[in-house]
Amino acid sequence: MEIHSASGDGLAAHIRSHLPELRETEARVARVVLDKGAELVHLSVSDVAALAGTAPSTVVRACQRLGFRGYQELKINAARQAPAPEPSRERDPAARALADTVRAAQEALNGLAATVTPERLSTAAGLVDAATRVLVVGAGLSGAVALDTAYRLRALGCVVDAPADPLTAQLAASQLTAPAVCLAISHTGATRSTVDAARRARRAGAQVVAVTSYARSPLSGTSDCTLVAGGQDLVFGLETVAGRLAHLAVIDALTLTLLGLRGAPAEEALRLSADVTVDHSY
Repeated sequence: MEIHSASGDGLAAHIRSHLPELRETEARVARVVLDKGAELVHLSVSDVAALAGTAPSTVVRACQRLGFRGYQELKINAARQAPAPEPSRERDPAARALADTVRAAQEALNGLAATVTPERLSTAAGLVDAATRVLVVGAGLSGAVALDTAYRLRALGCVVDAPADPLTAQLAASQLTAPAVCLAISHTGATRSTVDAARRARRAGAQVVAVTSYARSPLSGTSDCTLVAGGQDLVFGLETVAGRLAHLAVIDALTLTLLGLRGAPAEEALRLSADVTVDHSY
């Protein structure tokens, strides 16, 4: 569903017109949406649920009763009301694109110190270090980060599985046995295939480490240790790139921490990895 309004009031008018049709809990969700307006783009479905004093499932149901496919579609409409970030003053399109991309990436990376503590990073590395097997899952744009993560962990000597197919990932998650770790990566923390794989891994007895952009989300709710990085939403093109860079930076920090924990065995694994790389270079 797409709501057009030159004044930016179209979404609010639409929601108010449907308020009488909503149940009490759904109406509370609608009032949070009305109160937050364009600020909604910075809130996860769990954030809205907390503000409305209800469950994330009720937020999704309220969105659907308002005519949206889900919370993400409502948020996209809210984003259209938000003032666009001030673009670079560069006149050349390529120069402007480069400047804007660098700015977005810097903002995402500069926020890492505020959301990823050394203690939380050490906890995540400790869980991975103790695991007999690591399953890395991620879909869509997070799939590239998942592949990078799997490669880095394998280079440190970890036993890693990173299925590209979501059904295979679900099966692999269901077959994990302790001590194992499911490392789940999702920008929104609400990607169904990723969250479902994490939940299956948890039920099988594995521990879950999450890398996401939101502190409260369905993924963080099932995670034993959540590393929060990024924070921008995918309704803006540049922020999607910036969030992915922030996630890659967190993975770099995690693997460096793991290298320190594993010591000589990891260093030997890295040497083997370097030998393989040399063999495939001219």
